[in-house]
Amino acid sequence: MAIAQDRKNEIIKEFARTEGDNGSVEVQVALLTEHIRGLTEHLKVHKKDFGTRRGLLTMVGQRSSLLSYLRNKSPVVYTVLIGRLGLRK
Repeated sequence: MAIAQDRKNEIIKEFARTEGDNGSVEVQVALLTEHIRGLTEHLKVHKKDFGTRRGLLTMVGQRSSLLSYLRNKSPVVYTVLIGRLGLRK
C-alpha cells in the first residue's frame, strides 16, 4: 500500500531538518513508519497475504536499523523522534 504523494510531502515537511531535506534518518524512519502502519491495516483484512508480510518484516528491520544508528549517533534526537512517532522503546 503506497503512501499518497500529498501525505508523503506532509511527512517530509514535518520531519525534515532543513528545507528540501528528504533523506535524513528522521524522514526515512517517519516514512517507513507510515508505510508499516498501512501494511499492518492491510494484513488485518488479508491474513494470508504472505508476500506483503515478508515486505512488512523487511521494512520493520530497516526501520530498526535506522533507529539503532540514530540512537548511537544522537540519543536526544532519537528520543524526540520515537516520541513524535508514538513508537515504543
